Amino acid sequence: MGELHHSLECAPEAGQVGAPGLTRGEAFEGWKPMPRHRSHSIEFKRQVAQEYIGGETLHGLAKRHDISRTLIRIWVSKYEAGAFDDDAKAAELLQEQEARIAALERLVGRQALELEFLKKEMRSVRSTRSATTSVITGAPASPSRKDAD
Repeated sequence: MGELHHSLECAPEAGQVGAPGLTRGEAFEGWKPMPRHRSHSIEFKRQVAQEYIGGETLHGLAKRHDISRTLIRIWVSKYEAGAFDDDAKAAELLQEQEARIAALERLVGRQALELEFLKKEMRSVRSTRSATTSVITGAPASPSRKDAD
């Protein structure tokens, strides 16, 4: 592998990767897999854009935050267009709606418990009312003298 300026072939031989004399292992030596797709918060994007606008260099920001310079340029243009403000408002609204939904779900759960309790009470009242009673005699006599007073 003496010279580095090999000519590329359109149809490499078996075991070669694009350049004569390079095997698959040699061609991918030092190769790193692409990093996973990361998602950054609106606050982080806004912070990076503000740092760039404040005089920080693209190279310095990209290196410090491990992101591409192109991505920083995109964030800066969105920041200047006010897109992050709209995104922040939408995120805030979403958070408010999620909190409202959670509160309503708690309320529904409480009401379901109350409803179940009231149904049991109604069954209990009906069973005591179905006992033999008379308008004239009233409810059956109490077995204990204490209850009779």
